[in-house]
Amino acid sequence: MDFFRYFNNTLISAVVTTLLTILVSAACGYAFAKYDAKWLRFFFICIIATTMLPTEVIMNPTFSVIRSLGLYDNLLGIIIPSINTATGIFMFRTFFVSVPDDLIESARIDGASDGMIFLKIMLPIARPIIMTLGIFSFQWRWNDYIWPLIVLNDPKKYTLQVAIRSLVGAENINWTILIAASVISILPLLLVFLAFQRWILDSNLDSGLK
Repeated sequence: MDFFRYFNNTLISAVVTTLLTILVSAACGYAFAKYDAKWLRFFFICIIATTMLPTEVIMNPTFSVIRSLGLYDNLLGIIIPSINTATGIFMFRTFFVSVPDDLIESARIDGASDGMIFLKIMLPIARPIIMTLGIFSFQWRWNDYIWPLIVLNDPKKYTLQVAIRSLVGAENINWTILIAASVISILPLLLVFLAFQRWILDSNLDSGLK
């Protein structure tokens, strides 16, 4: 078992997906919270409605799109479909709605553009939401099994969960490698949670109003 190759594949997919998920969810949440347009409200309802759909329902059309784009058997095939999450958008929108509009208007009076307001003001005060979504997203992507199993065909591109599952045979199981690999695969999640758990409770919106 080429453990470090599988570990590296999983780490790349989890980290890249988490970073893109945070950026896209924050941008969407900011737009839904602070821009007044009817089509945005309708679009937000459509996104939230996707949470009522089981994952199995959208796997077939998503796989068809990934294959038509030439991303089958590629790490990008498991990264790109996982970027947009209704949960992350809802978390950021709920937070940004609570931010006073006066803060944004003051920044615009000072000459700040919408992009500058988002990057320099909104993202820093949303740090607790960023850390919370980051922990959840990293955990989801690290433990993901079904989608990488469907998309990846080359054993050299397997993620850790798919590779560990491949150790379980019909008649023979290498318990020594299986248990060792399972324990090591848990360590990154534990380290991420211990490092960033304090940000979940450290939510101080008033710091952005000084």
